Amino acid sequence: MNKKQIIDQLDRIALYLEIRGDNPFKIAAYRRAGQALETDQRSVAGIDDFSKIKGIGRGTADVIKDLMLTGESAVLRDLQKEIPPDLLELVKIPGLGGKKIGKLYQALNVTDLAALREACEGEQVRALPGFGEKTEEKLLDAVKKINQRPSELSIAYMVGLAEKIEAALRSDQDIRHFSRAGSLRRAKEKMKDLDFVIETDDPEQTANQIVELLPIYEITGRGDAKMTVVLNDPYHVSVDFRFSTAEAFVTTLHHFTGSKEHNILIRHLAKERGEKISEYGIESENEPVQTFSSEADLYHHFGLSEIPPEVREGASEIERAESGPLGLIRLEDIKGDLHMHSTWSDGSYTVQEMADAMRAKGYAYACLTDHSKSLRVATGLSEERLLKQLEEVARVNALYEDFTLFSGVEMDILPDGSLDYSDEILKCLDFVIASIHSSFSQSKNQIMKRLENACRNPYVRLIAHPTGRLLGKRSSYAIDVEGLIRLAKETGTALELNSNRNRLDLSSEWVCKAQEAGVRIAIDTDSHSKKMIEDMALGVQTAVRGWIRPGTVLNTMTAEQFAAFLHCKKI
Repeated sequence: MNKKQIIDQLDRIALYLEIRGDNPFKIAAYRRAGQALETDQRSVAGIDDFSKIKGIGRGTADVIKDLMLTGESAVLRDLQKEIPPDLLELVKIPGLGGKKIGKLYQALNVTDLAALREACEGEQVRALPGFGEKTEEKLLDAVKKINQRPSELSIAYMVGLAEKIEAALRSDQDIRHFSRAGSLRRAKEKMKDLDFVIETDDPEQTANQIVELLPIYEITGRGDAKMTVVLNDPYHVSVDFRFSTAEAFVTTLHHFTGSKEHNILIRHLAKERGEKISEYGIESENEPVQTFSSEADLYHHFGLSEIPPEVREGASEIERAESGPLGLIRLEDIKGDLHMHSTWSDGSYTVQEMADAMRAKGYAYACLTDHSKSLRVATGLSEERLLKQLEEVARVNALYEDFTLFSGVEMDILPDGSLDYSDEILKCLDFVIASIHSSFSQSKNQIMKRLENACRNPYVRLIAHPTGRLLGKRSSYAIDVEGLIRLAKETGTALELNSNRNRLDLSSEWVCKAQEAGVRIAIDTDSHSKKMIEDMALGVQTAVRGWIRPGTVLNTMTAEQFAAFLHCKKI
């Protein structure tokens, strides 16, 4: 075992002893030993005598030695036989430590979350010393929340988790090359777990490093080519790490990106050629295993153009790729961002700082679209402040020769269908976005009337985050998206694919239908900070899932083309 695993086991022993109601000094000895080991800068392999470390006694030193050499401890093994394993699930509940868990176990025979819920609902917990009615209510609420853990988690949550894992992997100089795989690489909106493929010459050492680097709750599987861990995050997300040689990295990545249905199609193509394809490469009779330097080369082997991960879903991608390049949008096609906020409303940075960040990203232009006056929670701009902001836009523009900041606003579509500013104000701006931020519970008829009023306004160029959803948090309001697409086509209004990881609104399904109807799309970040600018990549991935071509997207235009577009009236 490595140091982290040993410390976890020492803490586990202390917890078991506390649940059992053991001697407090004995419990403290194991916790002290774990803390002492954690502060020692050496690896466990470099420690000759653990008992010489301050805070570690001879008894705990023997336990550490057993854990290091065998991965087991007789002390822990005996405790595990005595204490029901599911009892440790109670540790997830805020406010429940070993002592209180021990009381619940010994007095009420609470052995798992279900038993705790039953005891709370039966009002038995409140009678125990140190609990009470309010504590019982809090425990019951906590148990219910734990039991509501979704079977799939949103891409918003999983991307954040993946970024932390990637930062840890990058910190290890021995890990030269790695990639996301699975559902996240295909940019699915919901997924059960995470997958990574790592190039390594020493899988065992790499696995050990991963365990050291990440907050791991449990290792559920470990072998020569794979390790599966459960993270110590609120949802205990499972992560598969697949280890690959440099030669087989591309085929391993392709295989574990999936989808299962796509891989079946590729295996069928290989079979037709008398070949077999696996994560290790392509095999054919009397020939060495063939590997590839890129996924594009792998697809070319089968006479196909490259198929991006986002559309590998076992649908029409093979037939389309047989006909030539797919011509789907790429991140490098994006020339600007049409939706961002500054400190004038609820953004974190000044207008100039946001413009500088957009320029540093390589964009040729961006639109400043702070919130309108009715959104007071976001410090929305009054007419006077909005017009005053035009001076700031002009000042910032004077700083650049290679970047243009267009003036704009994200204007609220009010509950009665009216817009937050008059046309006299709107005509002073370069780019007007309209969106719904209130009265989400209105009927579909009311919502659609609001959107129709916005679409028919001659100055509204874009409907932002059209369905109002927040992934994993809030469903769409009652909206007829097909009806909105028809309205957008009729009025020459563009629809947004909001790249904010919590939104991705419109979804890939709806942007695909918008493109089929001839409606323009804008892929924007809705950035309120510099960091949020990076979410453009997620928006583009969602667009790829919807088979979006660059010509459909407003912000693939050059600055000159976009300026010319703004000078043309809507339909």
